[in-house]
Amino acid sequence: MSDHRVARAAKRPVKVVLPAVAVIAVSLLAGCGKAPAVDPEVTASAIAPVARVELKLEKIAPGSRTGEQIYKSVCTSCHAAGALGAPKTGEAGDWAGRLGKGLEALAASVTNGMGNMPPKGGAADLTDKEILRAVAYLANTAGANFTEPPVE
Repeated sequence: MSDHRVARAAKRPVKVVLPAVAVIAVSLLAGCGKAPAVDPEVTASAIAPVARVELKLEKIAPGSRTGEQIYKSVCTSCHAAGALGAPKTGEAGDWAGRLGKGLEALAASVTNGMGNMPPKGGAADLTDKEILRAVAYLANTAGANFTEPPVE
């Protein structure tokens, strides 16, 4: 047999195998782009113990909130850290000049707004009694002895 015929015979399997390998590779790659069939309900139940969020909304009618409740929901954002020049909660030095004005004057400052504090501390639904309760609570943390109006 000539060398030429041997070389051609050796190339025949390559001519057959190469296209077969290409077809298999293309079919495997075509399957890679498909999204896996996952049941969203099964996935949700699997992550529920970790990813569960429950929100509990407590709506308290205006007029029936205590000074502490109002402080925690409205006032603490500025007064706890002394942000924007607000007198810090419990710091007698920050409140010394203010406490001498009395509860009514402090409540009027809250109602009308003062400095960087918007009217009613930004909580437009506060009643006058609730403002008095919140002011008494906050001032008492700094050493005042104001009587917080009772919740009716």
